[in-house]
Amino acid sequence: MSRVPLRKALADLPPYVPGARVPVGAAAFKLSSNENPYPPLPSVVAAIADAAVDVNRYPDMYATELVEAIAASLGVAPESVVAGCGSVAVLGHVLTAVCEAGDEVVLPWRSFEAYPIAVTLAGAEGVRVPVGADGRLDLEAMAKAVTSRTRAVLVCTPNNPTGPAVRADELARFLASVPSDVLVVLDEAYVEFVRDEEAADGLAAFADNANVVLLRTFSKAYGLAGLRVGYAVARPRLAAGIRAASTPFGVSHVAQLAALASLRARDELLRRVGSIVTERSRMLDGLRRQGWTVPDSQANFVWLPLGDHATAFAERCTHAGVLVRPFAGDGVRVSVGEPEATDLLLEVTADWSRR
Repeated sequence: MSRVPLRKALADLPPYVPGARVPVGAAAFKLSSNENPYPPLPSVVAAIADAAVDVNRYPDMYATELVEAIAASLGVAPESVVAGCGSVAVLGHVLTAVCEAGDEVVLPWRSFEAYPIAVTLAGAEGVRVPVGADGRLDLEAMAKAVTSRTRAVLVCTPNNPTGPAVRADELARFLASVPSDVLVVLDEAYVEFVRDEEAADGLAAFADNANVVLLRTFSKAYGLAGLRVGYAVARPRLAAGIRAASTPFGVSHVAQLAALASLRARDELLRRVGSIVTERSRMLDGLRRQGWTVPDSQANFVWLPLGDHATAFAERCTHAGVLVRPFAGDGVRVSVGEPEATDLLLEVTADWSRR
């Protein structure tokens, strides 16, 4: 019996592995998905409830009010903002808009595991450039990997899952060395958590370089991971192409109103971000006092470079009541959550370091 063939690229497509979930009826801290540990603000919950009565209607296809609010908050033109169903979906639209079959996309590795998937689905070929032992992107090596076939370069800052942010001087040298017809995608999903004074300013890079596109999200700092809202900031011509490649009605009405309410409550939400950053510092300090060598994370997670011991360590954490995200053969990413979760994690890491 004959079968409908699937695309050959799907045979080698790496699966996206979500963070472990707390089993029904179990008690554990979920530090495996880089989620904001705080629930939505009451004003955001009210907006979600108000929007629920209209779910029988299609949403505004272009998320006009939200796009205008994002543009005003960033100081860019509304026509430069494209909203989508999370920054992952927006990345897919960006690559679809610029890549032809056989084109190359340079990306750091290890980095966000959705990158190889998005590149492959866009019909392009990924060129992986190793991240340094300190968890930092090697932008010099990434620039050298650019060829005449390169259509885009993905720069994750802070880098997921290792944590360091690209510094301003590094990015300036990199952008000066990349051809102007190669798209540079600055993935800034965790930008609100950055406290490194030397970190690159994505908006400034966008203002100075016509080939730079920013990716941002409401999932992390704004705590709307379950509603899937992200956006790209690009020059109007590029933005129009990304918009043309986007899924129609990709951002639900509920998500649009929740994101708008979150922007209105930005100051209150950023105070929560400050609390997460403080807890991140406590986690890093605790690990280093125990003798761990960990990268300087500027995100809402910490990277433990455990190599081949990553899976065993994650299992130990699970037994202790803390769910973390192992990357087999590389390391473990631990999201910053409740203080009680940090205390429990540090108990596990102290016991592990005494082995």
